[in-house]
Amino acid sequence: MDFLKMMQAAQQVSGKMRELQESLQRISVTGSAGGGLVTVTVDGRGTMQSVRLDPATVQGGDVEMLEDLVAVATQDAQRKAREQAEAEMQRLASGLGLGNLPFPLPF
Repeated sequence: MDFLKMMQAAQQVSGKMRELQESLQRISVTGSAGGGLVTVTVDGRGTMQSVRLDPATVQGGDVEMLEDLVAVATQDAQRKAREQAEAEMQRLASGLGLGNLPFPLPF
């Protein structure tokens, strides 16, 4: 492969990565804990967008339990977002003829 073709391929990959980053910001993924008492929504990059608490979680006054539920729901949502982002990255890589990527996502 000549140098010009390599540069064109690199530009194509760069453009697709930029598109992927932008699309991940538009994805919403929800995680939950406590049987749905706490739900957290994150974008495709794992950045928290919202938290929803069932009123029953705040009536009991058990702050420690509520903190744990929020943490678990956040981790669940971020895990789902990471899995979805990895799937999108693999789809992008296979579409560019790169096969499976042997490295983790940069976000």
